[in-house]
Amino acid sequence: MSTNQVTKGPTAPTASRVGASPVAIEVRGLEKSFRIPTHRIDTFKERALHPLSRTEYRELRALREFSFDIHRGEFFGVVGRNGSGKSTLLKILASIYRADAGSVRIAGRVAPFIELGVGFNYELTARENVVLNGVMMGLSRREAQRRLDAVLDFAELDDFVDLKLKNYSSGMMVRLAFSVMIQAEADVLLIDEVLAVGDAAFQQKCSDVFEDMRHSDRTIVLVTHDMTAIETYCDRGMLINDGELLYIGDPQEVGRRYYRENFADAKELWGRKERGVPDLHAASEDAWLEDADGGRIDSIAPGEPIRMRAVLRARHELVNPEFGFECKNTNGVTVFAFKRSLEASAGEPSRLAADQLARISATIDQSLVPGTYYVRAWVVRDLDVEEIALQFIDILKFEVVGGNWGPGIVVVDPDVEITAEENGAP
Repeated sequence: MSTNQVTKGPTAPTASRVGASPVAIEVRGLEKSFRIPTHRIDTFKERALHPLSRTEYRELRALREFSFDIHRGEFFGVVGRNGSGKSTLLKILASIYRADAGSVRIAGRVAPFIELGVGFNYELTARENVVLNGVMMGLSRREAQRRLDAVLDFAELDDFVDLKLKNYSSGMMVRLAFSVMIQAEADVLLIDEVLAVGDAAFQQKCSDVFEDMRHSDRTIVLVTHDMTAIETYCDRGMLINDGELLYIGDPQEVGRRYYRENFADAKELWGRKERGVPDLHAASEDAWLEDADGGRIDSIAPGEPIRMRAVLRARHELVNPEFGFECKNTNGVTVFAFKRSLEASAGEPSRLAADQLARISATIDQSLVPGTYYVRAWVVRDLDVEEIALQFIDILKFEVVGGNWGPGIVVVDPDVEITAEENGAP
């Protein structure tokens, strides 16, 4: 190994699901370097003025002696800062790059999705592109055509099937690309940063797909900066920094180490001058809405109070924890937010012990227009007198249904008086 040794942490609780499975991806001693020119001659004028000058290069070691195994059926996350080597690793696994040293062995058919939309021809229609991409993924033309309806239904683009892609909006494009991706019948999926596509409603559909993948026999390698995705979907995770494999194991620990590397020097959090360190110190156990009789519901009527219930679990001891909640619509607009602190005993700070549950019950009067809404929680804890830690958790989706309202975010019932002046009045 390189000078930094890999820390192999405890496996996540779900890792036992795949721990006994055969190895699907075996990587041994993998290395990759790039030659980066320190001074490029890009014009004929430069070449004419300096005909004998030689281009000088520096070596960038993108990957240094990587060795690891990924088991069949495992959902495996890869995280790291920009330029750490994540995408280089994925492209070597996809046979886009050739490694300088080491070996890669993959059992089964591989489908790489390095960037959504790669391989589309913008002069062709959506119908033609879906069939073309299906054939490129190994399907027969008939099978690719048979899956056209499923792709378009998921992407919600049935009315635009014969429109050329050059006339698609960026949102339509990523929805189509993601829909094509999930139709791949491959044993191993290599996915680079594709979770945050489309609006909030479509992102929820994407999340449901990844949850289904998590329980399938397919092996998923996901490169992402989204630590919530790592914690939610992954059986294990890997942290890369500056071309070195620093840690492999528990996805929660991967998230903690990633946050420490990225945000250790963050300042001015929530209006406080202490050093803010994002962390994974809480988890959502359950969240739901209730009706007036205490039954669980998924939707409410306009004007009906939001009776929100949530159960959050402390991963570590939380000192003076604050719990906040933010509700957004499908356009990402915040429609309301609030926060509360855990009540403390006289003269003592409030505390939640490790694994202790916090039950939150909130009733909110609302006048929201019909639509889909999402709630996320944020949890802030004190670490010491100079440090606090923050975490966001997506917890709830609900619908406001009924009525036929106009534009806007909330329904109002104003007291309005309108009079007509007599002609000739000043």
